[in-house]
Amino acid sequence: MPNGKITKRSVDALQPKDRDEFMWDTDLRGFGVKITPKGTKTYIVQYRMGGRSTGTSRWTIGQHGAWSPNSAREEAERILRKVGSGTDPRIEANDKAAADQARKLDNIRFDFATYGERFLAEYGKQKWRPRTYASAESNMRRWVFPTLAGKSLLTIERRDVVSIFDRLPSSSPALPRSIFALVRKLFTWAVERGDLERSPIEGMGSPAAVASRDRVLSDHELSLIAVFADDLGAPFAAFFRLLIVTGQRRDEVAGMSWSEVDRDSLEWVIPARRSKNAKEHTVPLNDLALIELDGLAGGNSWPHAGFVFTTTGKTPISGYSKAKMRLDGIVQRHSIRPISAWRIHDLRRTFATAMQRLNVRFEVTEALLNHVSGSKSGTAGVYQRHDWKPEKRVAMDAWAVHLQKLIAKLADSS
Repeated sequence: MPNGKITKRSVDALQPKDRDEFMWDTDLRGFGVKITPKGTKTYIVQYRMGGRSTGTSRWTIGQHGAWSPNSAREEAERILRKVGSGTDPRIEANDKAAADQARKLDNIRFDFATYGERFLAEYGKQKWRPRTYASAESNMRRWVFPTLAGKSLLTIERRDVVSIFDRLPSSSPALPRSIFALVRKLFTWAVERGDLERSPIEGMGSPAAVASRDRVLSDHELSLIAVFADDLGAPFAAFFRLLIVTGQRRDEVAGMSWSEVDRDSLEWVIPARRSKNAKEHTVPLNDLALIELDGLAGGNSWPHAGFVFTTTGKTPISGYSKAKMRLDGIVQRHSIRPISAWRIHDLRRTFATAMQRLNVRFEVTEALLNHVSGSKSGTAGVYQRHDWKPEKRVAMDAWAVHLQKLIAKLADSS
């Protein structure tokens, strides 16, 4: 095929033959067009990396139509300039393809949602207690992933993290601090692993802690909850009353299993894996606690396994907030003196305050709450091994008597 200047007219005029044919441009050495037997026309550039002793290499620019002769010529000139400077476009392309592939893999590996799942599995499940992990996983999926998913861990900036907090509801004042601690740990973990050079929130101050609550329910309010909880039915009626009677944490009561309670010894033993401070905790069961547990068991012969508070038989109860809203509505409808705003944890604070009113020693109250305070830490914790078991039982029995009087007083006044 004769050579000539490559123009649209000359390329359009090319006709296919029974094998590949080439037309080389007379103005730009190495620039050409190939036509196949099927009539496909492709712009190419041919070059040598070195002198005449080296073989020729051929680079495909693209098909005629997608490329015009002028644009193909400009691309050929660019490639030949690289060759002239000692850069082989094939090696450069391979390097670029490798870099693009590595970048693609990094985008997959460091996609925040993917990395967050890995953090939860490899750090959270290994380091955190089940309850802590469950809370962190919930916060991650509900508040963090929706904002950062789709972004690369490597490109996330502080303003991206700040946008998480902009979306948090003002009705949960403690939530920002929890979310901050979670994302800070994730970024710290990434830095420790060498996946990230530095945390995007390095130097960023933690949200202010929520002021400690001091809400303590009055005797009248406590008796209203105890009495009208009955309208909730099982298992939430007994759940709220056992919160009052035992003074234990919400999740500890909700997760109670029949294997933890013993009617003969009148004890509830919360295993270390379920207690907040990871220490086994024994709670004496008084007469009011027995009434609730007997009611749930259908008699004084308790099951040996399974959850005490369950609606499925497979998992402990949840939906505390909805149950409390129902309870508040019931009290509002039936009581002349409604209860002021309160939270479930206020029942535990009320229990602790009542112990002091009943002249229970501070150390005994702390033991009932499973607190590790100044009375049980440091040197005192090493040498003071008394478990206050007798004193705890006396205190719990006194608390039952006090509650029975409150309930009787409410009944007399209604």
